Amino acid sequence: MADVDPGAAAPEQTSNANGGTYVDSIKNSKQREPFSRSSSIISLSDKPLSDSSAAMNTIANHPVTQSVRNGPVAESVKNQTAKAGNDISGLSSKRAPPDQPAVTGQPLTHYHSFFYSLLSWEHPRATGISFASTVLFIFAARYMPVLRWIFKATFTVLGCTAAAEVAGKYLAGHGLASSFRPRRYYTIPRETLDATMDDLEQLVNFFVIESQRILFAENIPKTVATFMAALVSYYLVKFVPLWGLTLLTACVVYLAPLIYITNQELIDEHVAKATDIVNSQANQVKSLAGQHTSRATETMKQYAGDYGAKAQEYIGTARQRMPSPTLTKAKPATSSTSTVKDTDFPAAPQQDPMAEVRKEAEAIPS
Repeated sequence: MADVDPGAAAPEQTSNANGGTYVDSIKNSKQREPFSRSSSIISLSDKPLSDSSAAMNTIANHPVTQSVRNGPVAESVKNQTAKAGNDISGLSSKRAPPDQPAVTGQPLTHYHSFFYSLLSWEHPRATGISFASTVLFIFAARYMPVLRWIFKATFTVLGCTAAAEVAGKYLAGHGLASSFRPRRYYTIPRETLDATMDDLEQLVNFFVIESQRILFAENIPKTVATFMAALVSYYLVKFVPLWGLTLLTACVVYLAPLIYITNQELIDEHVAKATDIVNSQANQVKSLAGQHTSRATETMKQYAGDYGAKAQEYIGTARQRMPSPTLTKAKPATSSTSTVKDTDFPAAPQQDPMAEVRKEAEAIPS
């Protein structure tokens, strides 16, 4: 039989530092074990978050990142962004009717000032953004099925909304989409609608007035330029698609003023030379036409004189050939030459012819 150590059971009766026995300390440690495990799990789950935030801070505070953020490239981007904002604000402030009216005395719209400022590149960044947006819109309309995407987004959103509403009513007793419904539906204020309609009216009147000014040649260069554009478009439309013609028109409208502004002195010099050449040629043609006209007039006068002289000669010759008529006076008839005699007339009655008739009437018995 094995010997039993009398001190083996001693731990069971010994007290710990807090006054409890060893068994109680073991029980307490077992009771505290789940909490310690949960706290360790929480600490482990928080550790990746703290590591990621520390990594982000490290990257943000890295010298390379700071040099990129505060370097010349970032400063240039900030400056260009601020300048673009200022140009857009300046372009928006140009929306005011011009001081000079039309030839008829009619005031122009504020879109005349706006489009003049836009196309004359007074605010180059705003005009560049507008030009790039126009070109991108043309290419998007040509190569991207934007209309199909709109319909696809519409039926996708409506299908998801309907499915979520029906599923929520059957599963949870209330619709899911209706829970996000606002208390009041959004409406457009009347002031906004009035401003929009007024702006649309000004835009329509801009095109109407400009078309009439071009048609009635208020500005001859604009009329000639529009004529040339219509003539070229008439031939280009036969083999150039509509989107290509639209892109070409946008490039000409935006880039032609820019080319003229950047090379204004050279273009004006060549235009002045061409104008002088045209004027000299026109004067030469005018002088030649005057000379030919004077020569033709002299020739016509000479021919008219010759033909008039010949006509006079012919008339004189005809008069000489015609015999002159002789006039004779008729002599009055005399009594000696008269052939009427008194015997040609009957003798006048000597008595009243009605007396015999009355006598015969009285002799007849009644």
